[in-house]
Amino acid sequence: MNNKEFVQIRRFILKLGKMLHKYGSPSFRLEAYLTEVATHLGVHASFNSTPTYLMIGLWSDHHEDEYNHSARMQPGELDMNSLSLTDELAFELLSGNISLEEADKRLDEIDATPSPYGKSLTGIGFGMSTSAFAMLMGLGWLEILYSGLLGLMVYFWKLWSEHSKRVNLMLEPVASFCVGLAACAINYCTPSGLNIWLIILSSLIILVPGLSLTMGLAELSSRNMVSGTARVLDAMMQLFKLYFGAFLGISLGYQLFGVQELVPITKLTGWVPWLGVLMLSVGLVAIFRTRMKHVLWAITSTFIAYGASTLSSAYLENGLGAFVGAFALGVFANMFSRIANAPSTIVAMHGLIVLVPGSKTYIGLNSFVSGQDVLNAEHLGQETFLILMSLIAGLTSANELMPTKKAL
Repeated sequence: MNNKEFVQIRRFILKLGKMLHKYGSPSFRLEAYLTEVATHLGVHASFNSTPTYLMIGLWSDHHEDEYNHSARMQPGELDMNSLSLTDELAFELLSGNISLEEADKRLDEIDATPSPYGKSLTGIGFGMSTSAFAMLMGLGWLEILYSGLLGLMVYFWKLWSEHSKRVNLMLEPVASFCVGLAACAINYCTPSGLNIWLIILSSLIILVPGLSLTMGLAELSSRNMVSGTARVLDAMMQLFKLYFGAFLGISLGYQLFGVQELVPITKLTGWVPWLGVLMLSVGLVAIFRTRMKHVLWAITSTFIAYGASTLSSAYLENGLGAFVGAFALGVFANMFSRIANAPSTIVAMHGLIVLVPGSKTYIGLNSFVSGQDVLNAEHLGQETFLILMSLIAGLTSANELMPTKKAL
């Protein structure tokens, strides 16, 4: 390998690593994938990734050529369309179908590709997902409607944050403050009263970092201590910011509209949660930017995760039900990876959304601070921890039973 070839390889791997980080790949999967690519391209490599940092070291067989690079990165966001296209490109390169120069150019094209669903459909996805989560929480139809409308307000702030650094830094507290204040105003105008805390939670569910918390614990379980610790602490900080904003908004709302008693929820009929799962899975397709050819797989994964968890919970503790759901999801995602020749992450993240206990953490935080039980649930903290551990154990067991075809 001459110096020119080494420079081309290092340029491609560096760009590939930054793009995969940008698209929300977990650190342990990103590092394993880049190592596979580097090995196929004939160089030795060492990688270290955290949510805000990426380090790459490359060297040739006899250390004639060496390269080290470290970069401060912004935390990535899930983009299944770009992730899938990038993986396909890497597969074509390693199969010898395209040259390194062409692959490097196509990486730039993929990085410039906008969401296949546009801002309007993504906004509808936000509204559908927040309404769907209200269904899963057992709220009434009026509360489901208001959750969807307030979810659109959150999407407005999310759009603004993409164009303003100041709004991006304050997204969680500002969005939750506005939602909390608006929920109090809506409740004041509703004679029958509403469960405003669960409406607020449903409206903010896309920002609640349950998925980040689960990914952080998965990284810790794979001995990626720095990355896992950073992701868990970042998720907890996001949660605190969301809660502070909502608490401040409700406090101001109480001053303006009077103190409002917490209205107990009334469970809807048994088919409503399944409708919620369908709406949530369809909404996440736009939010996660899932490619059309993977949409059916993604929707199916959500039903498998929810169905396995719900049905097994009738015979097991709720936390252990999450283990069964995660195990079934992991097997299905790895089967998808083998059949579709695509990263299992594409469908696994959809199913994990209905299993992660971010909402329970939020509810437990509220009960601790305000003394109000939003839901009639005892030992919420213990159950949350058990669910988190069950999710990690279920996914790990699934990987042992049916290993994924790709590292991503």
